[in-house]
Amino acid sequence: MLDVCLLGTGGMMPLPYRWLTSLMLRYEGSSILIDCGEGTQIAMKEKGWSPKPIDVICFTHYHADHISGLPGMLLSMGNSERTEPVLMIGPKGLEKVVNSLRAIAPELPFEINFKEITGAEEETGLDGLRLKAFRVNHNVTCYGYSIYIDRIGRFSVEAAKAADIPLKMWSRLQNGETVTGEDGRVFTPDMVLGPARKGIKLTYCTDSRPCASIVSNAADSDLFICEGMYGEPGMEDKARDHKHMTFYEAAKMAKEAGVKELWLTHYSPSLSYPKNYEAAVREVFPDTFVAKDGRSACLGFPEE
Repeated sequence: MLDVCLLGTGGMMPLPYRWLTSLMLRYEGSSILIDCGEGTQIAMKEKGWSPKPIDVICFTHYHADHISGLPGMLLSMGNSERTEPVLMIGPKGLEKVVNSLRAIAPELPFEINFKEITGAEEETGLDGLRLKAFRVNHNVTCYGYSIYIDRIGRFSVEAAKAADIPLKMWSRLQNGETVTGEDGRVFTPDMVLGPARKGIKLTYCTDSRPCASIVSNAADSDLFICEGMYGEPGMEDKARDHKHMTFYEAAKMAKEAGVKELWLTHYSPSLSYPKNYEAAVREVFPDTFVAKDGRSACLGFPEE
């Protein structure tokens, strides 16, 4: 199961009723934070989640509304007695930007490791997860992220018996290990596992114009979280000028990508009541939700 919480849905500046952009994911005792705008700590406390298990922090880009909450977050993680290393992932310049912000959080009880993304697409393997970064189209270098939880094929007892594989080796093969028997025979997982089954996929993207890389990387996502800076009619020119998106442009991409569900986020401060436009955007993509801070879901494997 992948627990998802959109901690903040605001763009540019925090408002009394809307924190800045941040997404938190929890999977098997570990957490991933994507973006950390001002107020992320408060949003996390409102949700009741802890910063201690955050093993990975990703950044889409380095505009203040996506990273200004980092120093306080690091201090909170330290105060929660975290000692394990933290991996940070982001565009080129990551280490320099983070170390500059750490001028007010210089001493931490854990190590920070950096992975700077330089290509159009880059994948990182995490414990039980795959995280893929893909470049989008903003006025600075900016990336979206897709998170995959793969699912191996079903174990075949019949195939294991037919191959005369000892019972004590079955669980190791099911876990993807290659095993050598006492008689020297080598058993591989493909001998007992069927085709890979559908896993879980989530895609997150903010601060971009619509582009092919978003559609291709969001394809078949169980959940697509995408910026919708403007919901009001007639904002297309402003969206183009500032390299952002309207609700309807995001919904069109969701439809093209064949996602199951779309959550809109990263609203303009001038957009006081984004929910007012939900019905209109659902005419483009019916499974659209104009998200509020704290919107949550638990994504599981499809039933068979």
